[in-house]
Amino acid sequence: MIEDDEFIKVVKNAPLVSLDLVIRSGNNELLMGMRVNEPAAGSWFVPGGRIRKDESIEEAFLRITKAELGKSYPIDQALLLGAFTHKYQTNFAHIPGVSTHYVVLTYELQVDVNLKQLPTDQHSEYRWVSENGGLARVHPNARAYFAYAKRKSDNSS
Repeated sequence: MIEDDEFIKVVKNAPLVSLDLVIRSGNNELLMGMRVNEPAAGSWFVPGGRIRKDESIEEAFLRITKAELGKSYPIDQALLLGAFTHKYQTNFAHIPGVSTHYVVLTYELQVDVNLKQLPTDQHSEYRWVSENGGLARVHPNARAYFAYAKRKSDNSS
C-alpha cells in the first residue's frame, strides 16, 4: 500500500481506476451504502474500490467483493455495465484545492446479502432501494448506473 503523503500526489496529478458494484437482489432491489470516506462522504453510494498497481481486474473484483460484501465473487458472474467518469472537488485527505478523478468500471452482480453482516469501514449503514422512487437520495454518480443498467436489460430481452 502506498503511504498517504505519496497517494495524495497521485490523486492530485492522475485519474484513479476503480470498480463499482451494482448489487441487485433477487427482489430486484439495489444495494446502497452510506459513504464514510471522501470523496462522496455522507452520500448513498454503491460498493466499490480502487484497482491496485499490478492487480488484474479479475483479482481486484475478487478482493473488492470480499472487502465490500464479505464474500469474494468471480467477475464472470457479473455483467459489465460500462466505463464512467467521476469527478469530485474533495479528496480522501481533506486537502483544499485537490480534486479526485476516477475512471470507473461498473459491474452488475445479482446476489442477496445480509445487510447486518456487511463491513462498516467504508459504509456506515446499508439499505436496499427500489429503482421506482428509491434512488432520489442516491449520489448522482451512482444513480447514473441504474438508468444504464435498465437500458442494458431492456435491450437484452
